[in-house]
Amino acid sequence: MTRILVDADACPVREEIIRVAARLGCEVVLVSNGSRPIRPPEERFVRQVIVAEGADAADDWIVEQASPTDVITTADIPLAARALEKGARALSFKGHDWTAQNIGSALAGREIARHMRETELARGGPTHGPSAMALADRSRFLDALDRAIQAARRGPEKPIFRIPPGGF
Repeated sequence: MTRILVDADACPVREEIIRVAARLGCEVVLVSNGSRPIRPPEERFVRQVIVAEGADAADDWIVEQASPTDVITTADIPLAARALEKGARALSFKGHDWTAQNIGSALAGREIARHMRETELARGGPTHGPSAMALADRSRFLDALDRAIQAARRGPEKPIFRIPPGGF
């Protein structure tokens, strides 16, 4: 059975995920470290996993559980890369499909953005976070989630992304 493993602490599309899962008959696993209270709906196909506190505890749990029939939803690009390495599908909360073809440049872009933020902070300037969720983002996410679930049900995608020894 296809599962949707949700990096749930900062997930802005929980309701959308649950709606799609109900329609398509998927299990939803909301994974968090408990730092933000999450009240999952009382649906048989939804469960919550609270991991120990720690920077990557939820990510580690998700990757440990991930399989090629799963869809991982996250805003965390390194988590998406790790999910792809396990053969799972990975989606951003704004509906961006992470693939073996685009995850490397996304990781590189993340590092550039981190460096730019640090440079701005050192200069005493403001930093800019991600843009807010728009209605178009939610719509794109719903469409992408539906496609990812259908693809996960068909089986593993080739080629599977591999993180090089020593990381990026």
